[in-house]
Amino acid sequence: MKLPTFLIVGVQKAGTTSIYNYLQEHPQVYMSPIKETNFLERDWEKLLAENSKIKNPISTFDDYCQLFTGVKDEIAIGEASPNYIFHYESSAPRIQKYTPNAQLIVVLRNPVERAYSDYLMHVRDAIGGSKVKPLDEQIKYSSHKSFILRKGFYYTPLKYYLDFFGPEKIKVFLYDDLCSDPEKFMSEMYEFIGVDKNFVANVSKKNQQAKIPKNQAINNLLQRKNPLRNLAANALKTVMPLDARQKLRSRLINLNSQNKSQVPLSPEERQKLIELYREDILKLQDLINKDLSSWLNN
Repeated sequence: MKLPTFLIVGVQKAGTTSIYNYLQEHPQVYMSPIKETNFLERDWEKLLAENSKIKNPISTFDDYCQLFTGVKDEIAIGEASPNYIFHYESSAPRIQKYTPNAQLIVVLRNPVERAYSDYLMHVRDAIGGSKVKPLDEQIKYSSHKSFILRKGFYYTPLKYYLDFFGPEKIKVFLYDDLCSDPEKFMSEMYEFIGVDKNFVANVSKKNQQAKIPKNQAINNLLQRKNPLRNLAANALKTVMPLDARQKLRSRLINLNSQNKSQVPLSPEERQKLIELYREDILKLQDLINKDLSSWLNN
């Protein structure tokens, strides 16, 4: 039975899609064909038994094992589920149970930038309803409830992982280093998982470029199920195959999108987020022995 020898456990919006693709390019690395299996995040079988509405495509250990039946002679076997570190109390014991020998990779991003990127994704994909609370409103009224903001507090979950698994099994990388020198970044990661560190992936291709809708009402119609979208889909079924309809929808979404640089985080919101995360950042830099002072600059 082949199982992961390494896991990318966090964090969301820190380049994990690009890293996943770079790892896939390496001839000595096998990556799960499904990114973000989330299997080790929680006990899905128990949750499904309690609530049939809960969904996860990989819900049993057998499902998980099937992802790695394609392994041939690769040295390193991995998967990337960046929510593992957020759900640290439930994921750590499951990682220990199912993949006890796996090395763990954590990629951390400036929590201010991470929160804004996550917020834009929620707006773009209309996650959590047709109206996503403005970021400044989340900061002011619900920072303790907002998943977007809570995911930027790294100290407690990372310390839990370090205490649980031991520092020798965990390697912390910074997203800033991925952006500034992706080849060096990947070389260090290749070395950590035990494959040829001199392999050079095609790092010119970037993934998950954050965008935001020009018109949120139009975006909600295109992204979420609604009577008007169903009516249009039914009308097009008779004249256009499914693949063509999906391409048309994607084209319309792109036409209604603009780069996030055109809608920057305001200085006021940035400062509020810095203050929100300040104490956590100061504790984190001592924990990982890395200078994170740039994260506190407005």
